[in-house]
Amino acid sequence: MLSLLQPTYSLPLVFAALCIATLASYTTLDLAGRISALGKSAQRRWWLAGGAMSMGLGIWCMHFVGMLSFSLPIPLGYHVGITAVSLVIAVLVSYFALDLVTRGRLSAARLGISGTLLGIGIAGMHYTGMAAMQMSPGIRYKPLIFTLSILIAIVAATAALWIASTLRSNKIRRVFLWRMGAALIMGCAIVGMHYTGMAAAEFPLGSVCLAASGISANWLAVTIAGSTFSILTITLVLSVLDARLQVKTTAYVQSLKSVNEKLQHQATHDALTGLPNRILLFERIQLAIDSAERTQNQFALYFIDLDGFKAINDSLGHAAGDGVLKELASRLKNVVRREDIVARLGGDEFVVMVGNIPDAGMASHIAEKLFECFKTQLIPDQANLPVSPSIGIALFPDDGTTVDELINHADAAMYEVKASGRNNYRFFEASMNVAMKRTIEIQRSLAAAIGRGEFFLQYQPKFDCADDRLLGAEALLRWQHGTLGLLSPAEFIPIAERTGQIIALGKWVIDEVCRQMHAWRRAGLKPLKVAINLSQIQLRSPGIVEDILETAGIHGISPSLLMFEITETVAMQDAEATMSAIRQLQEAGFELAIDDFGTGYSSLSYLQQFGVQQMKVDRSFINNLTTDEKGQAIVAAIIRLAHSLNMEVVAEGVETEAQLALLKVLKCDQTQGYLLGRPMDVSELGTLMVDVAQVR
Repeated sequence: MLSLLQPTYSLPLVFAALCIATLASYTTLDLAGRISALGKSAQRRWWLAGGAMSMGLGIWCMHFVGMLSFSLPIPLGYHVGITAVSLVIAVLVSYFALDLVTRGRLSAARLGISGTLLGIGIAGMHYTGMAAMQMSPGIRYKPLIFTLSILIAIVAATAALWIASTLRSNKIRRVFLWRMGAALIMGCAIVGMHYTGMAAAEFPLGSVCLAASGISANWLAVTIAGSTFSILTITLVLSVLDARLQVKTTAYVQSLKSVNEKLQHQATHDALTGLPNRILLFERIQLAIDSAERTQNQFALYFIDLDGFKAINDSLGHAAGDGVLKELASRLKNVVRREDIVARLGGDEFVVMVGNIPDAGMASHIAEKLFECFKTQLIPDQANLPVSPSIGIALFPDDGTTVDELINHADAAMYEVKASGRNNYRFFEASMNVAMKRTIEIQRSLAAAIGRGEFFLQYQPKFDCADDRLLGAEALLRWQHGTLGLLSPAEFIPIAERTGQIIALGKWVIDEVCRQMHAWRRAGLKPLKVAINLSQIQLRSPGIVEDILETAGIHGISPSLLMFEITETVAMQDAEATMSAIRQLQEAGFELAIDDFGTGYSSLSYLQQFGVQQMKVDRSFINNLTTDEKGQAIVAAIIRLAHSLNMEVVAEGVETEAQLALLKVLKCDQTQGYLLGRPMDVSELGTLMVDVAQVR
């Protein structure tokens, strides 16, 4: 039997080798997570190179510390060149391993092949390091144990790759503990492979280490161990610090991204309802146009305006109005498909875009579904404040091929619905273009018309029904448009109300009336009571009484000479708010009249509480006064009702002597109509006032 040199081992140094292997393994796992987080950035190759150097040096150092724990009864040393080759092998193997586990998902096949190559590389580093001893005669290896050491290296490498790939994400809960446990397992596997390889080595008796005069094993092991421990520690610290910096940077980037997304959302969505706003809607319509042109499909645009919404805002406050808008937005989204668009343009205007509409029949069906959103009250227990839609429909490509055309044409169709009674829907027709352009022109011109002096007043006198005496006049607003000519109030007043310009227009009328009354007084004429119409928006606007008093005071006009007329519909739309406004005006000394009585719905209880001074019978009843007994009975009943409530009665639209005679029999108080006086310019009314004064 061949005599062999018997090796001995230092257990403290064996433990030191295990610690170095474990530290190298943990550093490797941490670097794998760090490099994976870098993706394909330019920093990745630098971290790979540095990581491979640290990992390779750690494995290599473990080998020599392990060798330091190994001793023979002969002097030992290591060949510089061969030792350097073993280090290069360790670094290259480490680079390959790190690059592999940080390149995405590691499949089973790739894991097996890579683990085998990596294990052979680690075993190659170990046995190359052993060869650096240059033993003579050469080291003999027990075939079975030698093979086992390589198998251990392959299994350890495969396990290391799998663990590193699994734990490379820093998002795993308690990743530090997982990595510590995995590093310990990997360290034991590496050390186990080393000492299995050492167990396979046989040193014949009389063997000599030819490299004993080269590098001192003790010096090499101590120097390398200290350097490697320092390098691994520094690498790990740098990795941790860089990871923390990356986390902070990522958090900052995510924060900026979140802020940008919020700003983008705010820029493209309505703050109240969360629906797309005008900007995003127009983008989506353009995308729908581009898509429809490619696919030869058509889509429908529904322009929805709410009727009765202003009454809710004025009577219940803006919070209630906001609630209506949010509830309606939710209902509209629920009746269309997810891919369809519901947007809010502003105010009480919504637009719904529905794609893949085969024909007008389907578009009508969808319009009916939109109407279902209004079947139940948008505000519970407020049946006296109904909200209904006016919907205009434009189809692509029949009604327009651009965003502006489709929006404008759907808007024009919506205005046609409003003009014909509201609470309905209509498809766009070519004839609506003219009306739409006229409406837009009026809307654009309103703001500047006062400054250009295009508005003027006419006055229609009121007469005593008994003796035809001049008692007062009603101020009627007229507009001599620069290009459209003379416009009727019935055309421009609703537009002024929708755009909110009725407030400025109303102030101008009151100021002009007061100025004219002051001029009449300076001319020595007897004061004449003048009636002025107030719209719903004016009546509900805050500070209206103070504004009127200020204007009257500037011109020195007594409040008793001004009467304000509100229509029956406006008065009853929010009776409580109307009552409050009426009382404020009356307390300031102004008189009030209910205009167009009989054309709307009235509550006798509220009429009594209003305490207004006049009730004006609508001309539609006066027209049939002498030809219809029922019409005559209605007028007689209105007169008796008004007198019982201590109101004067004014009959509008008196055009014949027969009508006047019958009104006298019915004891009507005042008349107004073409029979005794048409609407006239201020100069004509002045002449009439002079004539009346001379007769007296």
